[in-house]
Amino acid sequence: MVRFDRVSKRYSSPGTQGGGKEALSSVNFELQRGEFAFLTGHSGAGKSTLLKLMMLMERPSRGQVIIDGQNLARLRPSQVPFHRRKVGVVFQNHQLLFDRSVFDNVALPLQIAGFTPAEAGRRVRAALDSVGLLGMEKRNPIELSGGEQQRVGIARAVVNKPPLLLADEPTGNLDPELSEEIMKLFTRFQQVGVTVLIATHDIALIERMGHRRLILDQGSMVQGQLQEGVYG
Repeated sequence: MVRFDRVSKRYSSPGTQGGGKEALSSVNFELQRGEFAFLTGHSGAGKSTLLKLMMLMERPSRGQVIIDGQNLARLRPSQVPFHRRKVGVVFQNHQLLFDRSVFDNVALPLQIAGFTPAEAGRRVRAALDSVGLLGMEKRNPIELSGGEQQRVGIARAVVNKPPLLLADEPTGNLDPELSEEIMKLFTRFQQVGVTVLIATHDIALIERMGHRRLILDQGSMVQGQLQEGVYG
């Protein structure tokens, strides 16, 4: 489902030639379809950069990123929106629109994709039901608790039924009990075949969940890395 083949990403600095910061260095890993994994490492280790490469918010300096059989380097700009529909993304701070209802927040990706109102309504209600918020579609997100707001963010991420779900510190602002509830939601999606990758600093939570762990250290993957040549 996901393959990184000797992927490096260097950010150039103004006035430098060939210098700058290398955020990722020759990273190799693979996630199977339906796998659940955690991505961890110190602040600045490269976690966010790795996720951005998968979302095509960034392009690698070297190497190949392959998702669902598609080499992302070969995608034309016009194909990027279609790729992003295959990738659901959950953020730490929800990034909800407080001038819109819960329904409208979840429906936004469907409106962008051109779904009919009837089909969008069906999908939004199904997504809200999957996170336990059916019946709250007319509420404003600001009326909800932090955990409920995060559930709205998850519903928005899965409303397109993407095969890949990414989360960047999704429990960073939640207490341990709410964190457990959010992780149970991710597990339910994984159980129906969605590939889940969660970036987090919460080592205690990772250990309780018991899933595979990918560890980045200064841009290099020090755990979970596949050896060069493994892809043939």
